[in-house]
Amino acid sequence: MRDSGYLTSKNIGQGFLKLDKIDYITIDSFDKLFPKSSNAIKRPQAGDILFGIIGTFGNLYLYKENDLFGFSSSIGILRPNKEKISSEYLYHVMNGEDFKNNHSALNAGSVQGYTNIATVKSLRIPLPSLNVQKNIAKILTDFDKKIHLNNQINQTLESIAQAIFKSWFIDFEPVRAKIAAKQEGKDAELAAMCVISGKSEEELKQMAEDDFAELQATAALFPDELVESELGDVPRGWVVSTVGEQVQTVGGGTPSTKNADFWDNGIHHWTTPKDLSNLTDKILLNTERKITDIGLKKISSGILPKDTVLMSSRAPVGYLALAKIEVAINQGYIAILPNTKYSAEYLIQWCEANMAEIKGRASGTTFQEISKKNFREISFVCPDDKVVVSYTKTVKTLYDEITSKAKENQSLINLRDTLLPKLMSGEISLNKNMGSIDD
Repeated sequence: MRDSGYLTSKNIGQGFLKLDKIDYITIDSFDKLFPKSSNAIKRPQAGDILFGIIGTFGNLYLYKENDLFGFSSSIGILRPNKEKISSEYLYHVMNGEDFKNNHSALNAGSVQGYTNIATVKSLRIPLPSLNVQKNIAKILTDFDKKIHLNNQINQTLESIAQAIFKSWFIDFEPVRAKIAAKQEGKDAELAAMCVISGKSEEELKQMAEDDFAELQATAALFPDELVESELGDVPRGWVVSTVGEQVQTVGGGTPSTKNADFWDNGIHHWTTPKDLSNLTDKILLNTERKITDIGLKKISSGILPKDTVLMSSRAPVGYLALAKIEVAINQGYIAILPNTKYSAEYLIQWCEANMAEIKGRASGTTFQEISKKNFREISFVCPDDKVVVSYTKTVKTLYDEITSKAKENQSLINLRDTLLPKLMSGEISLNKNMGSIDD
């Protein structure tokens, strides 16, 4: 019997659950905390809307039929009266900007915003007939399904990029395959080709001539020997350096928020780690705030170019994203600038693969933070330049597709959010001939 997840407000995303850092409780404990016999709302059921009471209110989750999650007091729950209001409709209304803005005006807390269920229940919402509610929810849910599908595709593409990096630069699998083949008197290059492609020797014979030649050229880039280093065995010809010796890293700042000249009618993207907290893809396309030319002059690192690798350096350490916009950063980041040897795609995967080391160098009593100095001192294995080029060529196509899907999602979200108030007000009428977004 599986355990039950135990949610806090940090696990609630925008329509999804963040399950990478979740606690679990036994089913017995779940049943004691959330008894089936109770008439109270506390035991969650399909159609309930979960939302963070502490922190960002805008994150919601619609509880599904097969979900099995308990939750802490940092999460509120609303259970719609199904004779009057559709769960899906209420979820979309609460996810709309008007509802969020109305709630924000009543939010409490000076350091960390918090709310309560009574406040949420007091907010007024449009309430058309149940049939109209369901039709509105159907249209908006079609958008969500397409967005979710794009997210799944991007997660798969990201996993492929991670797997290749780990194989080539962490586990040195092509090199080890060559070593094993030599010891067995077999074709070392062919063994490396099998590892790189994931194909058997028979499958390699079926490849197109040009593809086979390209794979062969990639395999030839890897040596057939490991040598000792301060970090353990590394491929022959690869050297150990430090982050600071290989790439440029910069920090940022926050111009005074009390000076309107720095912010009003801002034209430059300015990011804090909050912008990364709800990214489902490691792609930054927009920021919550923008700064003016005058404000930008207050940040020593200025505007950073597209494809800068952004890593949150505190509260928490380890959010990652590729900036696909020119952007200025606050003091909660370490930004890593690609160079002629190390591409953005390589560097973000290096950070991902070495995150345990990065977080291990963080310190602090109030919250963990890694300084630029400590980050720059981390050991950095330097592969042969041509291997990095080959990796970048392979993975860039993946990130181009991830970026394309992320941009499509941004457009879908904007359109969905524009439609919501117009559908609720009746400005856009519903009829039987309205199709889905795929039509």
